[in-house]
Order: sequence, then structure tokens, then C-alpha cells
Amino acid sequence: MTSTTAPGSVSNAGIAKTIGMVSLAAFLFGFAMIPIYRIACEHVLGIKLSPEGISNDKAASMVVDTSRSVTVEFVGNVNSKLPWEFRPEVTRVSVHPGALTEVWFDATNQSGDPIVGNAVPSVAPSEASLYFNKTECFCFTEQLLAAGESRRMPVRFVVDPQLPANVKTLTLSYTFFANDIATRRLGHVPASDAAVAASGSIPSVGS
Repeated sequence: MTSTTAPGSVSNAGIAKTIGMVSLAAFLFGFAMIPIYRIACEHVLGIKLSPEGISNDKAASMVVDTSRSVTVEFVGNVNSKLPWEFRPEVTRVSVHPGALTEVWFDATNQSGDPIVGNAVPSVAPSEASLYFNKTECFCFTEQLLAAGESRRMPVRFVVDPQLPANVKTLTLSYTFFANDIATRRLGHVPASDAAVAASGSIPSVGS
């Protein structure tokens, strides 16, 4: 007796197999894109993504080029989800390459709840990012601000004397984002989340 399989079953099985393979490929591709993106940015575009700084000894070993001055501009931004105020105390300084410089940024948690935030730095133009080195920065770690708390946060940096001569101005930008996972670890539920949980409803957009 010859067994037969319904054409629809074969078709459905084939579709399910294809969907599974595509999903797996997309999953693996997502992980693969992380090192590819880092390599492209750091080695092709010259954008330094690592938030890690250099040692004080390495910074001190640089020879200060007093014959040259570079303007460094500062920008502070906050993601719309984070109820903080964040800005640099000065918007620009003039530095000699090789000289260690310190500037300050101010942050205030304007909400009624403690919140953890992370600052993501960027340097423009991209070609200059490899020559901008930090020895201390609030972007190296998570920042916890209590309800209504304000904090001054330092950034110590040095511009490498090997910075291309055509670069006259650098812009150091920071954007603070809410770290929801770290905030939840505090064991504190923000008032807005608590209200939603108590009502058992999800607020509609624009309500």
C-alpha cells in the first residue's frame, strides 16, 4: 500500500521550515552586526566607540604642543524618555594638544523618583575621534540620581598631539539615556508605573 501526503501538509511544513531558518539567520545576523559595526566605525570611519579612557600616566607622557591651539566644543542632550536636565558648564574651551584639561557637566533629575542613566559620547568630526582621549568621565559608569538630585560631573581629557593639522575644532557630545534595567534593580517602582499597575490598564497615546 502506497502512503500519500497531502500537498497542503508538505507546503505548510516547507513554509514553517523557511520561516524558522529566516528567523535563525536574522538572530545570528543581529549578533554578527555588533562586531562588524564596531570594526566599520573604528577602522573604516575612524569613529571611536569604546567609552574606556586612557591612563593618567599615558596622558602625562604626551608632549604638549604649545605652538598649536584646538577649540573643543561641548554639547549635552537628554533622550526624551529621561526626565533629566543635562548641560555643560562651558560650551567651548581652547586647548593645546597634549595638555590635560578638565571640564564639568551638570545633571538634575527633575522627576520624583530615583533614576539610573547612561551617557553615550560622540566626537566630531569622525576623523578626530581617535585623537580625543579621556582619563575620567561620567560616561564610564552608570549614573544614579535621586529624586530632585543635582550633580556636577567632571570630564578630563587630552587631545593627542598627532591630531591632523587640518582639524581646528572638535565637538564632544553626550546623550543621556534612561537605564530601565538598572533603575528596576533599585527596587523602586516609578510613580507612573505604579499607577498603571494599580489601575490594570495601559494609558493610550495622547491621553
